[in-house]
Amino acid sequence: MKVFGIAGYSGSGKTTLIERMLPVIRARGLRVSLIKHTHHGFDVDKPGKDSFRFREAGACEVLLAGGQRWALMHELRDEPEPTLDDQLARLSAVDLVLVEGFRTSDIPKIEVHRPAAGHALLFDHFPNVIAIASDTALDVGLPQLDLNDPARIAEFILNTVGLA
Repeated sequence: MKVFGIAGYSGSGKTTLIERMLPVIRARGLRVSLIKHTHHGFDVDKPGKDSFRFREAGACEVLLAGGQRWALMHELRDEPEPTLDDQLARLSAVDLVLVEGFRTSDIPKIEVHRPAAGHALLFDHFPNVIAIASDTALDVGLPQLDLNDPARIAEFILNTVGLA
């Protein structure tokens, strides 16, 4: 599977960009999956539901299965957080996996940057950033993409990973 990352500060527009690129990539007949990393606690389950109760009772994994989807929840308990490679190994085969987060991973990335948000650029600290998507022209030595042109950004990604 080809893997490509989208990096940037919270609120920079990473999720919106990915959401707008997915239909463009799918329209080419490609299968796409996504891994999103978060530093914040999260739960996809609801208190009181059977699956929540099973996890609370100590189950390591709970798999929900239905006619339209299935979901596997795995409690880390005292285990270390899985790496990106660990997570990729769990996915079904697709043409492209987009990764939001995992800034330090060794995969090519686009940095999403909005100068108005007041954050510094990340690419100086993460050598795998190969382009910047921004809503403002920047004075940097990397290719720049218009953050408001998801089709062009998707094309850049597909060309980079050899799926164009």
